[in-house]
Amino acid sequence: AGDTVDLQGDILSPGYVDLQVNGGGGVMFNDDPSLATLRRIAEAHEALGVTLFLPTLITDTAEKTRAAIAATSEAIRAGVPGIAGLHLEGPHLSVARKGAHDADLIRPMEPGDLDALLAAAADLPVLKVTVAPENVTEDQVSTLANAGILVSLGHSDADYATCRRYFAAGARCVTHLFNAMSQLGNRQPGLVGAALSASDVSAGLIADAIHVHPEAMRIAWAAKAGQGRVFLVSDAMAVAGTDRTDFRLEGRTITRRDGRLTLDDGTLAGADLDLTTAVRTLVTDVGVDLPEALAAATRRPATLIGRGGEARIGVGAHLSGMICISKDLAAASARLATVDNGGAQAKAR
Repeated sequence: AGDTVDLQGDILSPGYVDLQVNGGGGVMFNDDPSLATLRRIAEAHEALGVTLFLPTLITDTAEKTRAAIAATSEAIRAGVPGIAGLHLEGPHLSVARKGAHDADLIRPMEPGDLDALLAAAADLPVLKVTVAPENVTEDQVSTLANAGILVSLGHSDADYATCRRYFAAGARCVTHLFNAMSQLGNRQPGLVGAALSASDVSAGLIADAIHVHPEAMRIAWAAKAGQGRVFLVSDAMAVAGTDRTDFRLEGRTITRRDGRLTLDDGTLAGADLDLTTAVRTLVTDVGVDLPEALAAATRRPATLIGRGGEARIGVGAHLSGMICISKDLAAASARLATVDNGGAQAKAR
């Protein structure tokens, strides 16, 4: 049966799947969308237990977007570990809900943008785009979705009825639920209400208890528990996997302090979060059972991008995609290589 590892109460899990990774290892993808940058980001997140992720380019120029597409394609061909595809968060968002995105770079989707996305989708195994109804049409969303692109609504002030129309057109996800979107009100349910009420729509969640209050997370979890549609994202920035206390984004300084990443005006700019911490928050602050919390960081996002079959444990499972999580949910390690006898034995890497 081979060598065995006694996990001593630690947890064997499929590796984390993170669909929103802006940076790590001291660099932002936006700084230099290149193979070298992606290697550095991948290395940082592998050390945090991430085995599949979408490098994420936030709102930038058309030139940077083309470079990000090319770099991601090159990284996948080169076999850089963990890269499943690409997430383009912008530039077709709402200025009213821009968050830390550069308002000067936000713009409507033009025919040339649509063509570029369709070409990228034909070249990449997974392409996710975050858009706002304010700057894309329903027909454009339908065209993107029909091409196999995962369309997500986010950074939008659109009303409930508009969001439901865009879901019907093909959007099937929302980006960082509750953050940078129209909120749930008694007469105006907004994008939050549309996301919570649409049973076939998945919702990414930044579970750091800073971006979203634990009670709001509990409500979202209850609303979508039957569909299993809430999944965790890190929204990680350059500081992930480092001890850095600040970094630059689009010429602006972002400061790391007390678990927050903020611009000078206090605006949150990404998250100082890893998925082990997010899982722990769901378990300890929200009251989610551990298996379901882990599923939100593994199976659910993997299924959303068509890789759900890899997020499992069983005889013959490939443990290049498995991680060991400390029993106190403090850290994760990708130090396992295979599982035998239904998971009773773990072969050392």
